[in-house]
Order: sequence, then C-alpha cells, then structure tokens
Amino acid sequence: MDLFTQRAEKNEGPLASRMRPRNLDEFFGQEHIIGEGCLLRRAITVDQLSSVIFYGPPGTGKTSLAHIIAKQTKRNYLSLNAVLSGVQGIRDAIENAEKNQKLYGKKTILFVDEVHRWNKSQQDALLPWVENGTISLIGATTENPFFEVNKALLSRSRVFELKSLSEENLKDAAHACLKDKERGYGRWKVVFEKGALEHLIKTANGDLRSLFNALELAIETTPAIWAPYEEEPLPPLESEIFISKKTAEQSIQKKAILYDKDGDYHYDIISAFIKSLRGSDPDAALYWLARMVRAGEDPHFIFRRMLILASEDVGMADPYALLVVQAARQAFDQIGFPEGQYQLAHAALYLATCPKSNSIEAYFEALAEVEKEDQEVPNHLKDASRDGERLGHGKGYLYPHHFDGHWVKQDYLPAKLLGKTFYTPGTEGYEAKLDIKKNKK
Repeated sequence: MDLFTQRAEKNEGPLASRMRPRNLDEFFGQEHIIGEGCLLRRAITVDQLSSVIFYGPPGTGKTSLAHIIAKQTKRNYLSLNAVLSGVQGIRDAIENAEKNQKLYGKKTILFVDEVHRWNKSQQDALLPWVENGTISLIGATTENPFFEVNKALLSRSRVFELKSLSEENLKDAAHACLKDKERGYGRWKVVFEKGALEHLIKTANGDLRSLFNALELAIETTPAIWAPYEEEPLPPLESEIFISKKTAEQSIQKKAILYDKDGDYHYDIISAFIKSLRGSDPDAALYWLARMVRAGEDPHFIFRRMLILASEDVGMADPYALLVVQAARQAFDQIGFPEGQYQLAHAALYLATCPKSNSIEAYFEALAEVEKEDQEVPNHLKDASRDGERLGHGKGYLYPHHFDGHWVKQDYLPAKLLGKTFYTPGTEGYEAKLDIKKNKK
C-alpha cells in the first residue's frame, strides 16, 4: 500500500484526500488534456512522462494527477512542497535521484507542489538534473508559469493548463462521493433539500476541493454524534442525514441565490440587467443590479457581463467605457463587500448613461470573409526588412507621416476585397467625430 492511499483506505484524513482519484478513470474534468487519446493520458498510461508543469486554479486536480502518476510509474517518485522545502530539500531529492540512477538504473520523477514559490536559485538547482534526464519534474502552480517559472526550466517542460471544473463535473464528483461506501458516504442515506446540493456545487465555483470540504462539513456535523463508519456497528442504510439549504449555506459560507426553484431568475434577471444597460435606462439597471446583489450573485459574473457589454454595445461610441468597468472590477477586488457595491453601481451607471454603438460587429463580418478564403497580402504591405531587396517586398508602400495630414490615398485590403466596407462608424459619441472615409474616396 503506497503512502498516498494508506490514509484514504483507513478512512482517515479529510474527504478531499480520501476521494482523490486512484486512476484516470476516476478523475473528474480536464477532458481536454486527459481524455481518450490525449497526449498526457497516453504518456501517463505508458509511463513515458517527461518534465511537465500543471497550471490552473485551486481544486482542479493538479496534485491528484501527480498522485495518479505516482501509482502508475515504475520510476522512483519523490514529492516536495515548495513552501516547506528549501535548498536542503532539493539537495536531498537530487542525492536520492542520483542514488537510484546509479544503483538501480531508475530515473526519478520529482513532484513539486506550488513550484512558483521557489526563487530563481532554487529552480536553477534542478536544471542540470532535468537536463541530463536524472529527474523528470512535475511542477504544480496556480500562477502563470510563463511569468513565475524560470525560462530555462520552462523550456524543458511541457505546460498543461487545467481549467475550473464545470458544474456537471462537480455534480458527478458529488454523486460519486455520496455513493462510495469505502471513502465517501455511501453507507448513509444522505438527503438534500431541493436546491441545497445545487447551491454547494454552484458556490464551489469549479473548485472540487472546496465542494468536498463543504460536503464533509455539512454531512459530518448534521448528526448529533458522528461515528466513523468503519466502527462497529455500522449505521443502518435507513439512517438518514438530511441536509437543508441553510446547512448548505453555512457549510460553504455563502448565502444561496434567492432565484426561483428552476433557476430561471438567474438568467432572466441578468438578461433584464443587460437589456437595461443597452437601453440606457439607469434606474432599471440599478434595480436589477440590486436584485442580483441581494440574491448573492457572484459580483465577478456581473462584472464579466458588463465588460462584454462595454465592447459589444458601447464600443467606439465611448472607448473609455471598457476602462471604467475594468477599473471598477479591480477596485472591487481590493475593497470587497459591502463597500464594493459602489464600484458595481459606478460601472453600471456609466454603461447605462454613455452613448451606444454596436459597430464593433464589423469585426465578425471581416471574420466571415476570412473564413471564406485567405487572401494574399498586397506586396507593398509585406515586411520589407527580410525580403525587401531580394523579392521586392514592401516596394511602393507610402509612409503616411510623409504626407500632409499624416494620410495618403493607398490600398490596404487584398486585391479581391478592394472597396469592401466592414466598419461604418456610428453617429453617437466618439464615433460621430471620426473621419475614416477619405480612404474610400
């Protein structure tokens, strides 16, 4: 029995640890990298994994993948946590790897959790051993590795991005836990009030660990006395544990969204909010915003929808709208509730009262043209720095700044599209001042 499953099989440790997937078939989510036929799945299955970095939000399965690899590999497997392990820990790991290489001809897989926490010198200490193949690194990080991991180490690793789990993934994981008689709660009859489990899933926001922690807290604190189910006598199957919506709210420390039983209000109210912004009605916008905030809607969801509207429905009529909403979102992240409601209202009022234009839809007309056929770049627009002398690229290009008004009549579209108009400025706000038609004369 390996160290990753000992505690789970004894039903010790937190639920999230007990329910760690033992193989890829038990893994939830990340089908884009471990689905049938995917490179990572093939590499794990045949034990041919090279150095990799798993990057993604908390609770998406980075450490679980490392545990699966530990069970699958015939190589020496070591694990370090970058927060707890310093230079000595790295030296010990390298010494262990060298020993196994010399004595047994076995290479080593080294899993480093939160690898972004290591400084440059610590990361560099691994580089020679990764280069010569003594160590295959598996790094896990919640931070963008292209900013937080040394380029030399990054260039020798393949990055796999893990994404937040879908609500369907979380639902499947929750049901698997509730059915599992050895590691989960399959020996009890756990009953949820309508909307309680859905609240836990929605509020977990793609984080499986968060969902398991909430389930554990809700289930194990509901009975008057909680006795681990490996003790005798086992609880009868008819023993019911009822989880109310209030218990669910307390377990994940977030109020349930007060939308209707079918969840229609979640979609209907955000629709009413967006249409009020688009229709330049600040009073209605504030009302629907207040409804969402009062119901416990995720403010980041509201900001995301406002960011979309700032480009889709305001666009070039007020180019500053996007900056205002983005600044409000950043300020909200610094302030939080309850004062952060000012930033939500600020962004909503700005969008509701500024001029509107959907001329940005011109981009999709251009995209449709591209999907029909890729046109040749006109010769005078090609890069002259590489093939200008030999092939004449760039010949005939007129530099606009050499002419009055910093403009000169010149064709910029491919030959087959000359005269084609995608963008027509609106008549409101900033766009009303634009003069782009001189190119079409």
